[in-house]
Amino acid sequence: MSTNPSSAILRTKHAALVRPVSGEFGRHELAILGAPCGSIKELVTRLLPHLAPSLSVGYVDADHAAGDEAAEGGAGGASAVLQAGATAELTDKIQFWRLDQRRELDGFAQKELLAHQSLVLVNGNHFRAQQQIIILDPAKPLNRKLDRLTDVQLILLPEGVRELPEYLVAHFAEKGQIPTMLLADTEGVAAFVVQWWQCRQPRLRGLVLAGGRSQRMQTDKGQLRYHGLEQREHAAQLLAAVCTDVHVSCRPDQVAELPAGLLPLSDRFLELGPLGGILSALQLDPNAAWLVVACDLPFLSEATLQHLVHNRNSAKVATAFQSPQNEFPEPLITIWEPRSYGTLLRFLGLGYSCPRKALINSDIELLAAPDPTELRNVNTPEEAAVARQELGLGQ
Repeated sequence: MSTNPSSAILRTKHAALVRPVSGEFGRHELAILGAPCGSIKELVTRLLPHLAPSLSVGYVDADHAAGDEAAEGGAGGASAVLQAGATAELTDKIQFWRLDQRRELDGFAQKELLAHQSLVLVNGNHFRAQQQIIILDPAKPLNRKLDRLTDVQLILLPEGVRELPEYLVAHFAEKGQIPTMLLADTEGVAAFVVQWWQCRQPRLRGLVLAGGRSQRMQTDKGQLRYHGLEQREHAAQLLAAVCTDVHVSCRPDQVAELPAGLLPLSDRFLELGPLGGILSALQLDPNAAWLVVACDLPFLSEATLQHLVHNRNSAKVATAFQSPQNEFPEPLITIWEPRSYGTLLRFLGLGYSCPRKALINSDIELLAAPDPTELRNVNTPEEAAVARQELGLGQ
């Protein structure tokens, strides 16, 4: 152990944050290597029609011809605007948008640029990725790229190839059986990739939002009783039926008064309303999805939460119910997937603390509620009195 005081300071001067699990380009990525670049791109092109309906897929490749042209004094693919000195050029192509940038493509930028993709396929001839698919093309042997074969998920056999080369047999000796398929079996390979992705779905944790000031109610909404328990405890029980565990988002001054058995999560992002509670949960565990429920929903049932979970689309930023009043999503009965963390922080950085705005402007799964009346918020004493009557509790 070092006795240098400065080294101790270096170890402790930054907050010990939990970092999201990620590869070189994203949480779910597959490098494809073992064949010429054209064959890899052709395979990706064949797979995309089968993958795109359920996944948002990014593709990473390199254009060395453009680099060679630039080295010889040419434009290297850059437009006149970039050649003139612009560092970014955004072009509205009507059907899609293109952004050309002059910036260093470091490990942070790679993840940032592809943050909205649920799956990234990578040309492994040029770039590394956390997991790999290999093609046994004799024209592109892998004996000099064994260091890139760190976690091979699938082996593809071109026509006429049926056995692994001896160097791969030796390399995989301790890795167990790796699935093998024919390169020409497009549908089979696509189905394998989708199943591989689905098996890595983040676990689902629960969060009761109970840290508000309840100014309109004039008393803590989480402490009201509609079902024999405090509402924050009742909501936690509903979530426990569909989540691995449940936390209650609260202000630091509320922790001591929580009913026994509830797991508090003190707000780490203060004075931001519901957004602060959601971000606090994602900071606690950025690798889980969080099913968030507000504490002021006395009509909410376990059946409705089961419906939300059953129809969860973890390829999206979030899965939410449509509001009964309009076409907008309800942010406080929502499953926020891990990649929503960066999305919410981006909106916060732009000066917006409204989670609904983030949902409206993101790629989400929007569901109709089985019973829209269950999504009613109860925010005032008058509304609470009506709710008690409807629930058969009188005044």
